Amino acid sequence: MLNLSLRHVGVLAMVGALWLADIGCSSKTIQYPEDHERYLRIDKAVESLRQAYVKKDSSGMAALMVPMEATDRLQREAEIDFEAFHDIAMEFRVERIMIDNDDIDVYVHWQGLWKKDPDDPGIRHRGHSRLQWVGTKAVLLTGMQGDIPFGANGRQALTSQPATQPRK
Repeated sequence: MLNLSLRHVGVLAMVGALWLADIGCSSKTIQYPEDHERYLRIDKAVESLRQAYVKKDSSGMAALMVPMEATDRLQREAEIDFEAFHDIAMEFRVERIMIDNDDIDVYVHWQGLWKKDPDDPGIRHRGHSRLQWVGTKAVLLTGMQGDIPFGANGRQALTSQPATQPRK
């Protein structure tokens, strides 16, 4: 009988040790909470931009951009897409975030599908972009370089033009 109770005590001690180890591991503290919060705001801004484009929300996109010539052009390209396409699907995959004081560069790989109507198989495009943001508390887009995800209607016009005949 004594042997059986010692075995139970050993099992209970093992379960208790595992439980304490689990509690210690689950309460990990963030070493730099201000930086962590800033990364979360940046990630939220990138996702908000994607959602505004997919939902064809011009005012939502404008709210995420610093009013300037570069962002006005991006906004116009997006609005042309809103008028030209019935459905827009877009995915962003953040590859890297670089921060230098107030300047933020977010490198994304994107892919999208644009449909003129529900029965249309659509056109697919993908690329890599550098989204240029600024801010610490409020994060706003100032520009974009690389393969711009907005302006699919213009890309479609370029790819659907007939090939020119070579000169003899």
